[in-house]
Amino acid sequence: MNPGDRVRLTHDGRTHEGVLLPSTTDDHAVLKLNGGYNVGIERAGTTVEVVEADVYDVGDDRAEDGSTVEFDDDLPTVALISTGGTIASTVDYRTGAVTAQFDAEDVLRAVPDLAGRANYRGRVVANILSENMTPDIWQDLARAVHEEIEAGADGVVVMHGTDTMQFSASALAFMLDTPVPVVFTGSQRSADRPSSDNVMNAVCAVEAAKSDCAEVLVCMHASESDDRCALHRGTRVRKNHTSRRDAFETVGAEPLGTVAYGGDDDSVDVSFRRQYAERGAVGLDIAPDLATDVELVKFTPGTSEAVLDGVEGSAGLVIEGTGLGHVHTDWIPRITELVEGGTEVVMTSQCLGGRVCDRVYDTGRDLLDAGVIEGEDLLPGTAKVKLMWALANSEDVAATMASPLVGELTERSVPPENHTIEEAW
Repeated sequence: MNPGDRVRLTHDGRTHEGVLLPSTTDDHAVLKLNGGYNVGIERAGTTVEVVEADVYDVGDDRAEDGSTVEFDDDLPTVALISTGGTIASTVDYRTGAVTAQFDAEDVLRAVPDLAGRANYRGRVVANILSENMTPDIWQDLARAVHEEIEAGADGVVVMHGTDTMQFSASALAFMLDTPVPVVFTGSQRSADRPSSDNVMNAVCAVEAAKSDCAEVLVCMHASESDDRCALHRGTRVRKNHTSRRDAFETVGAEPLGTVAYGGDDDSVDVSFRRQYAERGAVGLDIAPDLATDVELVKFTPGTSEAVLDGVEGSAGLVIEGTGLGHVHTDWIPRITELVEGGTEVVMTSQCLGGRVCDRVYDTGRDLLDAGVIEGEDLLPGTAKVKLMWALANSEDVAATMASPLVGELTERSVPPENHTIEEAW
């Protein structure tokens, strides 16, 4: 049997029929089943029946220059930058685990629906699972995006694992002044699964990268259906579900926009419901410096102030407090010591709605007296990234943390149903 043959394999009394795929090991045969899933079967002790030879071309159709997309003068140019993640992943058939292996050119071949929508340039910044993301890779990514835009890209799509995408999107939003859209996208489910969201997310992200919204966005499914993607501002988005395809939500408001997806008829419509930074409104610039010794600590009842011992000497600390921004009163002397020692301390809330206000209760007033900076309605993760950036780029960290730079905080908190198209960016 050869890759591309339809075969029937029987092992330990169970029979599987499908198309034989190339395998990473000689010990296992890999079948693409009729339902779309792949299965690895140990070759030892397996009986083989070739049902039909050469029914599917599994050869490498890569052009000699590594690209399968021809240049069209009438199309915009979109840079595809890969950091790894499920959207650019394959399956290790020895273990059944999903591993990040594809580079940007592999994604183009894996998602043929991207053809004809733009001219593409691909580059790999990292090839990691997103839990292995680090601030130095954020800096590499920001420089890569800057270089692609400087070289003439009309938009950028960053393929990224979903688990830490919100942190990376926030980081680039602070580090880059961009005259074109920079769109993060990923996939909750790998390409070998029938329910994969990689094709729709990639197509919608490319269309968003061609739009007039020159911001750092996150483009992911807006619902469990394959009908539209949501466009979230990179500094206001949070992954709120471990596995649903519509895992991402804009906190405190509706998404900035949507991309309606027609699927088989190739129709895609990008629309925005709130104000945004327009294409070409700012010149390209980059401020990639970060203070990496910033910690994020969550307070819960019973947590000892001793957890702050490990923060001593750090440049910054973000606390995820309760309610309006509170911690146990026993924490306050230790926080005071940290501030006096030169650590910038920012208070955020673990509530998803509302904002920090440390002027209501005695605990909050004591925290303000200790020198704690109110985090307004910053998301805790965004607050950490912003503090890292502010410490490296601002002479007045407290003023910078309190100022809206890239839509990361609002002047006042209102229910999402009261947001209007005139909302200030």
